[in-house]
Amino acid sequence: MSLGETCLLPRWWTAQRWHELNTGVCDEQSIEDFEKNLNNNLYKIWNRMSSGSYFPKPVKAVAIPKKNSGTRILGIPTVEDRITQMVAKIYFEPKVESIFYEDSYGYRPNKSAIQAIEKTRTRCWRKDWVLEFDIKGLFDNIRHDYLMELVKRHTEEKWIILYIERWLTAPFQMEDGELILRTAGTPQGGVISPVLANLFLHYTFDDFMVKQFPTIPWERYADDGVTYCTSLKQAKYLQRRLEERFKQCGVELNLEKTKIVYCKDDDRKGNYENISFDFLGYVFRPRHSSSKYGKFFTNFLPAISEKVKKAICKEVRSWKLQLKVDKDIWDISKMFNKKIQEMKT
Repeated sequence: MSLGETCLLPRWWTAQRWHELNTGVCDEQSIEDFEKNLNNNLYKIWNRMSSGSYFPKPVKAVAIPKKNSGTRILGIPTVEDRITQMVAKIYFEPKVESIFYEDSYGYRPNKSAIQAIEKTRTRCWRKDWVLEFDIKGLFDNIRHDYLMELVKRHTEEKWIILYIERWLTAPFQMEDGELILRTAGTPQGGVISPVLANLFLHYTFDDFMVKQFPTIPWERYADDGVTYCTSLKQAKYLQRRLEERFKQCGVELNLEKTKIVYCKDDDRKGNYENISFDFLGYVFRPRHSSSKYGKFFTNFLPAISEKVKKAICKEVRSWKLQLKVDKDIWDISKMFNKKIQEMKT
């Protein structure tokens, strides 16, 4: 992972927008400035980390628009803090990766959103009901005391524990320069945040489902999740239990984005209000299909959502391909393949 990458940026962001945020962070140091004196800067970081005297700088708070409405706050650490977080992540992530379940897909090595979509597609054929949920403000509300208990459960390295605690409590620096103390949450934008969020949700949701509801399949991608039920009654009961569970752990369901859906198709012809749901930029709903023998029928399938489609079209239009008539197909591929890969992840 490069110094400029982060695991918790929205999937629809462009590389250019992330590059803009890399300048003007709290210490006014860009990645390019840091690399001009790379060896000396890395030595200073190593010296301070090894002596326990490294203290993170305030995290730059940046408000970005949500897809639907409103804004969310990204916490952008300085370049130095991103490097130190990456060091801790390299040591800490393998310790917890071994306990994570197969159906946890968000921000994990060799896992992707499209794998979660494929699993969701096949499970919707087998179960009649889906409970699709979203956790409200997960990255703002994770309890520090609970999270640190989990960290200590999986590592005895005192330096990892020390620095994770310091990163969690580093204040936000607002656009006007005001410093805001943080008593909960892990900044959405930090390199270490994906691992910490997955650790928290492993015990809050994943492990809870495996032990309390072993017959109910599920997938989770960060704070978005899907569960599969055999009846409406079971789905309603599961939603109540999850509301109780999340409150017990200091977070709560986003009831505006949580809903119970009937997977209607040719074999499931009941009439219910909700017969579609959104998950990771795809809309699952009844769609016309045809078999290999040419027979038409209704199937419950995913397809890219209109909002994501419009965002992709807007991004592609910004490339102004029509003005690059002097380039051949190989030049075009070199220019845009990386951006296309970024949009797919």
